[in-house]
Amino acid sequence: MKFLSFIFLVSLCAVTSQINAQAPELPLDKIKLPPGFSISVWANVPDARTMTLGDKGTVFVGSKSAGNVYAITENAGKRQIRIIASKLKMPNGVAFHDGALYVSSVNRILRFDNIENTLDQPLPPRIITADYPKETYHGWRFIAFGPDGWLYVPVGSSCNVCETDLEHYALISRIRPDGSNYEVFAKGVRNTEGFDWHPVTKALWFTDISREWMGDNLPPDELNHASNQGLDFGFPYCHGKEVSDPKLGAKRDCNKFIPPAVELDPHVAPMGMRFYTGTMFPAEYHNGIFIAEHGSWNRSTKIGYRLEWVQLEVNEVARKEIFAEGWLQENEAWGRPVDVLVMPDGALLVSDDMAGVVYRISYDQP
Repeated sequence: MKFLSFIFLVSLCAVTSQINAQAPELPLDKIKLPPGFSISVWANVPDARTMTLGDKGTVFVGSKSAGNVYAITENAGKRQIRIIASKLKMPNGVAFHDGALYVSSVNRILRFDNIENTLDQPLPPRIITADYPKETYHGWRFIAFGPDGWLYVPVGSSCNVCETDLEHYALISRIRPDGSNYEVFAKGVRNTEGFDWHPVTKALWFTDISREWMGDNLPPDELNHASNQGLDFGFPYCHGKEVSDPKLGAKRDCNKFIPPAVELDPHVAPMGMRFYTGTMFPAEYHNGIFIAEHGSWNRSTKIGYRLEWVQLEVNEVARKEIFAEGWLQENEAWGRPVDVLVMPDGALLVSDDMAGVVYRISYDQP
């Protein structure tokens, strides 16, 4: 990819503004958690989407429709919420690396240098690349740095289901921190909005939101495992482990693709996922996966709007269960989980773009 060296976006570098930190009234008593766990509103963040953690403990939060990037700091138990960038185009993805904050904004990846030392007046961002597709359909991107030091950037499909330009869409790419050396890591991925690396094996795991308009119960959404580069996960020909696409499936044998590690319920819209590496939660949760399910829209009876937990044994899924639910009441949602983030104290943050908050889930011995 073309590297746009040291190009400044002066118009995007306004002095930081602050937002009201008072949390809205939400029916948190409706949230069901395992015994010993509790949930609270940690911060009021409009359109809160994906999250990342800075070296000094700053929680950075992207958005989709709001166009803002937020920074949340805490001092002596008091949290301060700053808008450090605004008027961006779908700045959904945020990633922290070597003191800099990386932000995805559709076709562009921006970098805010020395960000934790300049929160009140960030330096103008630099465009490290502007070569990603400009389409807004699946144009909001989750981004994260892998253990190999590369920035992983997904490119969702340009349609619900189609064969259009599969060399440039429906994939996970990676680039160097300066925007150079673009390469495709995985193909056949319709739309991943969350991924993480196993703390021990360093293998990539990612969620994938399957196609719409195949009825209420097909196809399943997915949690996938990429043990190495170059794998093809089947989109647009196959969905789940063996669901052949009604329009395109006849062109390919589903056995030729990598099946998901586990099938999730259809239309739950799995987004952010993280391996739990903290010490606050009971030992059974260690190195397991928490998945935020944003919830269905293409289904007569809604489903999702919850957190799932997946336990692994030697890279195989041993157990899957609902961890937190209650954002959906009588087929109406009052909240939609988007992303999860493990904090240094072991608590789990959960972003919610519908309620406009970030929750904190903690554990106390029951």
